[in-house]
Amino acid sequence: MSDDLKLSIEKLVYGGDGLAHADGNTVFVPYVLPGEEVRAATKAKQKKLLWADLLEVTSPAKERGKPRCPHFQKCGGCHYQHISPSEQLKLKAEILRETLSRLGGIAWDGAIVNHAAEPYGYRNRAQWAVRPGLPRALGYFLPESSVILPIDQCPVLSPLLAQTFSKLQDMTRSGTLPAGIQEIEAFADSADEKIALNVAFDRFPKPAEQLTSVFRNALPQLESLLLLDQKKNKFALSGPGHLTQEAGGYQYRVSHLSFFQVNRFLIEDLLKTVVANTKGETALDLYAGVGFFTLPLAKTFAKVVSVDANLAATRDLQANAELARVAIVSQNEHVEEFLRKMNEKPDFVVLDPPRAGLGARAAKDLAELGAQEIVYLSCDPSTLARDLAVLTDSARKPKEIPAPSTAYQITEMHLFDLFPQTFHIETLVRLRKTS
Repeated sequence: MSDDLKLSIEKLVYGGDGLAHADGNTVFVPYVLPGEEVRAATKAKQKKLLWADLLEVTSPAKERGKPRCPHFQKCGGCHYQHISPSEQLKLKAEILRETLSRLGGIAWDGAIVNHAAEPYGYRNRAQWAVRPGLPRALGYFLPESSVILPIDQCPVLSPLLAQTFSKLQDMTRSGTLPAGIQEIEAFADSADEKIALNVAFDRFPKPAEQLTSVFRNALPQLESLLLLDQKKNKFALSGPGHLTQEAGGYQYRVSHLSFFQVNRFLIEDLLKTVVANTKGETALDLYAGVGFFTLPLAKTFAKVVSVDANLAATRDLQANAELARVAIVSQNEHVEEFLRKMNEKPDFVVLDPPRAGLGARAAKDLAELGAQEIVYLSCDPSTLARDLAVLTDSARKPKEIPAPSTAYQITEMHLFDLFPQTFHIETLVRLRKTS
C-alpha cells in the first residue's frame, strides 16, 4: 500500500481527526471536514488502522474557512480553526451522539442544547514549556500541544494571558528569563486583571527571592507566584497563594494547585444550568473542587456534602463556604471510596469528574444511592458513555457490573463549548430516577 493516500473524508471522530477508508484500512487524518477529498501521508499503522498527515485538500467542503492563527496545524493546541464556530457545534453534537450510542448504547433522540460564547479570547489558563536552544520563543503554549516550535501569538487566550505570554516571550528572547525553567502555568482571574504563575524549575539557579523579583518586575499584574525546585521538591510562594474567580454572585478562592473552569465566558451559564430549579433536603457534590456548585446548592438544600481528593481544592472550598456564609459537610477523599461507604440517600447529585470519568463500579454505587436526580458534567464522551450505560442499565454496560437496583433515564442533554477551536466536548446530562 502506498504511503501517499487519496481519501474521501466520511466524518469527524472524537479526538479531532477525520475518518476515511483506503485499501481495507481505516484512516485517521486531522484538519479536515466531512465530504472533503484530500491527499495524506501515512505516519503510523496498527493492524488495519492508519494515522496520516494531511498533505493537501484537493476538494474542500463549503464549510471550510481560513484559520485566524498562523500557527494552526503546527502548534497542535487547536484542531478546528478551519471550521466556523456554528459548524463546530453541529459536528460536536454529531460526534457526541455517535460516541454515546456506539460505546454506551445510549440512543438519545432528544435535543442537545448548545451553549457557546466567544470562540476566541476565552481561555483564562495556559501552560508553556521552555526548551533550551529553541529560537525566539518559549515553546508550546497549551497542554494539548505536542510540537516544540516558536509561537508568537495565541488568539484563544484572554487579553491578559496573551499580554503575559508576550512579556514572557520578550524575557526569553532577551535572555532575562531565569535558567532552568521547565514549565510555566499561568492563570487569570475572572476580571482578567490579575494573574498567578506556577513556575517549575529543574533547580533554582538563584535564591527564590531573586527569582521572584525577576517575574514581579516584568509582570505588573502578577498577584501570586509559586516557584518549584524539582530537584529538592521545594516550593516558594510570593503573594496570597490564590486568585478570586466570580460567578453567579459568588466569590471563589482558587489556589495555585486547585482547578477552575478555563472558559471565562461560559462559567456563569454553566453554573445556572446545573443548579436550575434544584432544592430539597440533601445534595451531594462529587469532585467538588473549590465549591463551584457547592455554594449555590447550599442556598437551596438543607444539607450539602462535597467530596474531593485534592486537599488544596478542599481548603479553598472551606474558605469559600465561610465567605459565602453557608454550611457544608466537606469530605477530603476519593469519590470512589466515599461512594462505597455512603449510606445516606441524597435528593440531588452533581458530579464533575476528570477525563477518566466516574468508573463503572462507582457509577453502580452512585445509582444505588437512589437520588431523585443526577447531573453529570463530563469532559470526555467516551467515559461518559461507559458511566451512563451503568446508570441507565443499558445493554452496553460492562458485563461484570450487576444491574443497579435503581435505574435512570436522561431528561436533558447540553453541550457546553468550553473549548472552541478544539475537539474537546463538555457535556451536561440530567438524569431522573425511574425505578
